[in-house]
Amino acid sequence: MTTLGVIGLGRIGAFHTETLSGLDGLDGLVITDERTDVAAAVAAKHGARAVDTVEELLESGVDGVVISVATPAHAELTLAAVERGIPTFCEKPIAATAAESARVAEVILNSGVPVQVGYQRRFDAAFAAAKRAVDDGSVGTLHTVRSTTMDPAPPPMDYIKGSGGIFRDCAVHDFDVLNWITGQHAVEVYATGTVQGDPLFAEYDDVDAAAVIVKFDGGALGLVSAARYNARGYDCRLEIHGFHDSVAAGWDQGVPLLNTDPRNSGPSGFPAGPAHHFFMDRFAEAFRTELAAFVGVAKGGPIPGATVADAVEVAWLAEAATESLRRGAPVRIEEVRNS
Repeated sequence: MTTLGVIGLGRIGAFHTETLSGLDGLDGLVITDERTDVAAAVAAKHGARAVDTVEELLESGVDGVVISVATPAHAELTLAAVERGIPTFCEKPIAATAAESARVAEVILNSGVPVQVGYQRRFDAAFAAAKRAVDDGSVGTLHTVRSTTMDPAPPPMDYIKGSGGIFRDCAVHDFDVLNWITGQHAVEVYATGTVQGDPLFAEYDDVDAAAVIVKFDGGALGLVSAARYNARGYDCRLEIHGFHDSVAAGWDQGVPLLNTDPRNSGPSGFPAGPAHHFFMDRFAEAFRTELAAFVGVAKGGPIPGATVADAVEVAWLAEAATESLRRGAPVRIEEVRNS
């Protein structure tokens, strides 16, 4: 019998609860949220057991816990679960800053308790196939990896105010993909961005469109495009270019692009649509695969996705990009690590 707990039932927490409720190999769910009425409603919908407090959930005998609360509480709740020896799945990031992430990761690694971090693109079938093409050598020496994330519309400005900025909130998925695909270590970052939409982005020291160049120690270059305005839909793509071949992920029939080539557009052309609307529909199957993998972790298996060490490397990349945007100049990763 395997039972998981879910802490936090906002947008992603409720989505994870729904996904978990349909997984094979999971016998029960215990859920909690500071809004007890929400917890009761979600529990009734998915056949879960609602409890009133985090403490009650952690003492309920669950075999693993999924943490899907707001970012500021990630570190505290992850450590609370780890202290009890409970395998944990934490949505990215594991802490609000890179320095705090490094401290939390050290505690976790010393504990020996498995913690998986929520970077679901690693579990997307196309992204995983692209990774295999790199690892088996068919792409050859990597020279360029391009990763794109464009939201159809910005999240609420109250969220943006506390998000930490586009590099810590949105582009971290791109940074994780770059690290994962290349298998190399980032050494330098140059980031730039603009505000052409809501002026509150500028007021909150953020941007609504950004571009990043990442130099890796093995010679590869990473190129990231991130934007908060892309009304055609949710655009998430990956292109990998090597000396021998090029491969891509995300160029499916739902890619939110208008193909202007008259020979390949139209109702029978590419893409046929409908366009992906948001990250939860684009990556629904990847989330399912990711959480199914965590059920395996809760049963004593290895971590197949991002580890806390991976999450720390992403956090330093985001920190360096944020600093580069502020300075308008390249920033070395070691510089922010040692600051």
